Amino acid sequence: MAVSAPHPHPSNQRDQLNQPNTRNAAAPALTVRDAVIDFARRVGMTSIFANPGSTELPMFRDFPADFRYVLGLQEAVVVGMADGYAQASGRAALVNLHSAAGVGNAMGNIFTAFRNRTPLVITAGQQARSILPFDPFLAATQATELPRPYVKWSIEPARAQDVPLAIARAWAIAMQEPRGPVFVSIPVDDWDQPAERVPERVLAHVTRPDPQTLAQIGARLDACERPAFVVGGAVDRAGAVEDVVRLAERHRARVYVAPMTGRCSFPETHRLFAGFLPAMRERIVEILDGHDLVFALGAPAFTYHVEGQGPHVPHGAELCQLIDDPGTAAWTPQGVAAVGNVRLGVLDLLDRPAPRERALPAPRAVPPRALPPAADERMSVAYALQTLGEARSAADIVVEEAPSARPVMQTYLPIERAGGFLTMDSGGLGYGMPAAVGAALAKPGERVIALIGDGSSMYSIQAIWSAVQQRLPITFVILNNTRYAALQDFAPVFGFGPGDPVQGTDLPGLDFVALAAGMGCSGVRVSAAGELSEALQRALAAGGPALVEVLVA
Repeated sequence: MAVSAPHPHPSNQRDQLNQPNTRNAAAPALTVRDAVIDFARRVGMTSIFANPGSTELPMFRDFPADFRYVLGLQEAVVVGMADGYAQASGRAALVNLHSAAGVGNAMGNIFTAFRNRTPLVITAGQQARSILPFDPFLAATQATELPRPYVKWSIEPARAQDVPLAIARAWAIAMQEPRGPVFVSIPVDDWDQPAERVPERVLAHVTRPDPQTLAQIGARLDACERPAFVVGGAVDRAGAVEDVVRLAERHRARVYVAPMTGRCSFPETHRLFAGFLPAMRERIVEILDGHDLVFALGAPAFTYHVEGQGPHVPHGAELCQLIDDPGTAAWTPQGVAAVGNVRLGVLDLLDRPAPRERALPAPRAVPPRALPPAADERMSVAYALQTLGEARSAADIVVEEAPSARPVMQTYLPIERAGGFLTMDSGGLGYGMPAAVGAALAKPGERVIALIGDGSSMYSIQAIWSAVQQRLPITFVILNNTRYAALQDFAPVFGFGPGDPVQGTDLPGLDFVALAAGMGCSGVRVSAAGELSEALQRALAAGGPALVEVLVA
């Protein structure tokens, strides 16, 4: 006969239920927020550039003490700051935007980040999953489509539990060459859901160019008589500037900067430096005439701004290319193209036996000094930039967004070191002022000079407020010529005659000193050439941000 166990007393049942089960106790469950913060910490994305909305707030509850929240007052400013930070630091930056409206506001600088090849992990809020079928307020319809095609990858994870792995994948894609921005849309109710920690893993972000293709380029370099190097931003991104200098010196090559290049990839005071190529096919061929080999390093061959005709390189010249972007190599019109990390490719070329000696090419002509203006005239841009060049330190970082002044800057404000210059590869305005803030955050203790046109500055002038709040050593130099000069200068290409008005290009009545003061930044307006040097020196010595508005012809 079976004997049943005695039925427990109800009070004993309650006691048993209240006792901790030490044998089966599990560690507290991780949430999606915990797992994302843990992964971001491991890969160094501890500065979050953001402008918050309601659907993003849960991401920042219990904000970790070792993270930094960098507030921008408009989403384009947020992305611009993150871009400058990522380029200056060499690491991916984490961006948080509001759903559709915020991403839309940011699109101009997302486009620039894509052209700059800047690694950004951009997150944006989304409405709660449970109400998405009802087209709720602030929901992003087809959220992943909005930033395309100017992100490398875009996703809204199918489940909350997939968010941490989506962030990890986004980071890996952003950092793989060619680098660039990626996008993750995250529903607001995902952050508190349970999730697992992202496993540890090791990923290679660079690839070595094909040895056989490099051997072909090396043989052509050895055999040519008058080589020209054309360098682009990927040289500086890869940390290859010093190696390219060695390669140019070995082959006695003249070195030109590729059109629309956003970084310094060769010291502009070097004996072999030959100048900057314009974004015009015929002019490029004219400038490179006489060279029998053109080697594009870390640059497209070539970026054009207006329609052109004829050959892409001078008659009788071969074209070679070393680039980190297979897409760029695919449309290169002719020649030999090696794809992979630029520094690894250059090191392999340097490992070849030394070539025969060549004569040094003639040095670049020294530009004449810019003269001060007459008493009744405004100073020229050349004089203003020459004065800035004499007042600044060669160690300062220059972030530029003054398109009409860029050719003058390239003459009178030479950049001498890797990492010493940033601008936009895209041509889109609104990048320079926030990028200066990001660069200063990435390089604490280094002076940043934001050289900005009056028209350009108004696209993202809110960045001054972020610079003040972060107490950053940024000198904002505003070149005020009261117009969109680049458009007026470009108008003859499209049929405007001398003196023809160009509608929408005059900018009277802007007071940049007053605008800066309203955001807590000291400033001074300079109209007299004799006062400029002292004003710049004071601003460059300031402990925090300062603005100098320069009235130029």
